[in-house]
Amino acid sequence: MTAPVYILGGTQSDFSLNWTRDNKSLFDLFSDTVLKALEKTGLDPKDVDVGHVGNFVAELFTGQGMLGGYFGHVHPDFSGMPASRHEGACASGSLAILAAMSDIQSGRYGLACVAGIEMMRNVHGDQAAKNLGAAAWVGREAQGRKYVWPAMFSDLCDEYERRYGLNYDHLMGISKINFENGRRNPNSQARNWKFTDKSFTADDEANPVIDGWMRRQDCGQVTDGAAVVFLASEERAQQYAKERDIDIEELAVIRGWGHTTAPLMMETKLEESRDQDYVLPWTRKAITDAYARAGISGVEEVDAIETHDCFSITEYMAIEHFGITAPGEAWKAIEDGRIAMDGSIPVNPSGGLIGLGHPVGATGVRMMLDSYRQVTDQAGDNQVEGARTMATFNVGGSGTTNCSFVIGTAE
Repeated sequence: MTAPVYILGGTQSDFSLNWTRDNKSLFDLFSDTVLKALEKTGLDPKDVDVGHVGNFVAELFTGQGMLGGYFGHVHPDFSGMPASRHEGACASGSLAILAAMSDIQSGRYGLACVAGIEMMRNVHGDQAAKNLGAAAWVGREAQGRKYVWPAMFSDLCDEYERRYGLNYDHLMGISKINFENGRRNPNSQARNWKFTDKSFTADDEANPVIDGWMRRQDCGQVTDGAAVVFLASEERAQQYAKERDIDIEELAVIRGWGHTTAPLMMETKLEESRDQDYVLPWTRKAITDAYARAGISGVEEVDAIETHDCFSITEYMAIEHFGITAPGEAWKAIEDGRIAMDGSIPVNPSGGLIGLGHPVGATGVRMMLDSYRQVTDQAGDNQVEGARTMATFNVGGSGTTNCSFVIGTAE
């Protein structure tokens, strides 16, 4: 990357909250999180040059579009600030980050507010599943299946079983780690959930089938939530550091990024990759592009990873596509414990989408925020000791929109 993009900080909402039950709106969620992020970073609204919002389907869940217009109601000093919304299903937040980075690196603006948001618990679960199905090819795939995404990712399990073999116990190993990590996270939706030994088995009562391979504990959560980060040019970051009497090298920086878009249909993706080692080569390319732009050779130079576990199989896939193991060997990293919190390459120390929560449009921004916290030693009980380089992977649809970032310190 040519011009560096700094992360000044941010915040997220408590993912356990049901904002509708508390008689609060989508705007309340947006405003509350943006204002808390300003307070957390010590920034004023007048300091911010541009706003970007990641959101998937607010129109379907709440009837509301035009989310960039919310900024002017958060604070009068935001009135007139350019703002836009970005959509790429579950990767919407990462697309908002990429857009903000373009603004900064082009020299158009120096300081960007990136907000990711989704309200999903205001409708019945069946309606939520239908709304989220908009990221598949409507009318052409997952026909006749009640829950589109468990069905689609069960199909990915079938493909893994065909190519390499797949043991359900390994999927549950991923979920168990992520719930354990989420229990330590004060913003986790599942931090107070209780499980039994049978909860992480193929027990139909303790862990009922949703569709095919996918059971309840395989699934990321339906969540209300928002996350905000502030991104800055080097000049603005230097100003920020000087005003607070800190060294700019103490700040976090986005060192690399990758972004690919695969064909929409899962069937087409799997057919195109049929004779390749990686089941989703577009995912692999996004990640290796991020490595290359960051100037690192691969996962051996990464301290921890925040990845997209909308389902356990998605993380299983990501373990291989990050290069933690060879294709078809993700199970080794689960069995030997290297992806656990005390392992050599912890995955989802935050708890991920399974253990922390998955407000769709906010997830990519939340990953960036958690990576910032890790490399600046602000992750609390979820801190990976000595973490200085983080990698993320955020996916939209069935591997359609693929976004990856490498985050480190400025030193």
